[in-house]
Amino acid sequence: MMAPTRTKGIGATGANATDRKGVFPVQWLKHAVEKGWIWTEKPDIPQGNFQPASLDLRLAQRAYRLRASFLPDTDSVEKKLDDLSMGVVDLTDGGILERNRPYLIPLMEHLRLPGHIKAKTNPRSSTGRLDIFTRVITDCSNKFDEIRPGYNGRLYLEVLPRTFTIKVRAGLSLNQIRLVRETSRCTDDDLRRAHQDSPILFVQEVPVPTESLALNDGLFLGVDLAGDTKRPVAYRAKKNSQLLDLSLLDAYDLDDFWEPVHAEPKQRIVLEPEEFYLILSAECVRIPPQFAAEMAAYDPTSGELRTHYAGFFDPGFGHGGSLKGTKAVLEVRAHDVPFILEHGQKVCKLQFEHMCAVPEKLYGKDVGSSYHAQTKTLSKHFRQKDNGQGILFRL
Repeated sequence: MMAPTRTKGIGATGANATDRKGVFPVQWLKHAVEKGWIWTEKPDIPQGNFQPASLDLRLAQRAYRLRASFLPDTDSVEKKLDDLSMGVVDLTDGGILERNRPYLIPLMEHLRLPGHIKAKTNPRSSTGRLDIFTRVITDCSNKFDEIRPGYNGRLYLEVLPRTFTIKVRAGLSLNQIRLVRETSRCTDDDLRRAHQDSPILFVQEVPVPTESLALNDGLFLGVDLAGDTKRPVAYRAKKNSQLLDLSLLDAYDLDDFWEPVHAEPKQRIVLEPEEFYLILSAECVRIPPQFAAEMAAYDPTSGELRTHYAGFFDPGFGHGGSLKGTKAVLEVRAHDVPFILEHGQKVCKLQFEHMCAVPEKLYGKDVGSSYHAQTKTLSKHFRQKDNGQGILFRL
């Protein structure tokens, strides 16, 4: 199938708004598909893949087992694959991706971007919570996950299961894409004003005082380690567990894949090197409809650890009704040496961007969002469990 012809402008949904800088809302993303800026061979993109400010991308029918990760630089991805591929895994009816082995999977979606539109990608929340490292590469590029304005070509997803051996199928979505017109990063002053008008950060349902916001080119979040001997404050992934089929939801016993971590008396834990942890943020976050957010990797100068694979926070996260924000799930790994985390310690940063327009739908239950108003840690693949106090949770 040939790509549709590119046309100028965003059309009726963006009338008189084509000069607005920012992230495309869902209605603009749908129009971008109609214009052929995002296109795919059959089957068509499912409506459920359109999120408030992003589009879920789908795996195609085969995965290439790689000798090593790479960037194409001045070559096409296909040319690089001729030398680096070590075999093919058929994903039509499901294929197994082994732990600690990189794979490259062509995606069903192609891009034909106008010269004033760029794109960026990130893992979906469930992907990051399973310690599956993913990033998109494109032809003739020396960057991961950043797609230059005017790009015309296919998208390829590098997939590295770091903890679990997984089974994936064609059509499954592991990552997301956003379309962006120019740079629209919110300044710290923008966030202060926004927080005063409609609070974006809460602790125990009380807005954090504006003067207490930890801001430095974004909003910092701390970890919640205020647990007791009965309530775990984190979960650590078990290695060498059974196969995890990503097409199965609410299907696995968490005890087969995770072990609980309890805080020490001083409300702290010690991260073991190269182990993968999931921890809730101490604060609750609310993303107003006029903003989108992205979790930035933690600055390694503040400690040898990495936080958060899954980066996109859509408009409406933790927002709506009487909801006073939602906790963020932090995906954490220490490197080289054991690392102590203490309750409230700042370990990650949310960077905000303006939307081109308010999305016609927001993140939440109405659009089937899996982690709206979450107080849970693990992904939707694990069954709920009683914590012994009559409370059902999926941790």
